[in-house]
Amino acid sequence: QLMESGGGSVQAGASLKLSCADSGRRIGNYAVAWFRQAPEKAREFVAAMSWAGGRTNYADSVKGRFIISRDSSKDTVYLQMNTLKPEDSAVYYCAANLEYFESPNGGRFWGQGTQVTVYS
Repeated sequence: QLMESGGGSVQAGASLKLSCADSGRRIGNYAVAWFRQAPEKAREFVAAMSWAGGRTNYADSVKGRFIISRDSSKDTVYLQMNTLKPEDSAVYYCAANLEYFESPNGGRFWGQGTQVTVYS
């Protein structure tokens, strides 16, 4: 099961680093994507990475501020979030599948989410 960690409540301009790992499967064998969902809004794409790490993409709203990466030695995928803004506040989810994806429909395995709150 996928599990996210690293969320929290921070002031605007601060950074957070989210982690995504799996207790039962090697996440290194899967493409991984991050999504977020704010109250009363649809789940939206944030960032994605192919299983080999050669392909990445970001939502325009986070491009230049967020970085998706993976550490094979720890079998963990990260989302480094810099220069956070109040509009980044949401529950952040990681998802995985064998094939690269950017749509929530493409995620086969999901975590429970971690809350990120950014206050001004």
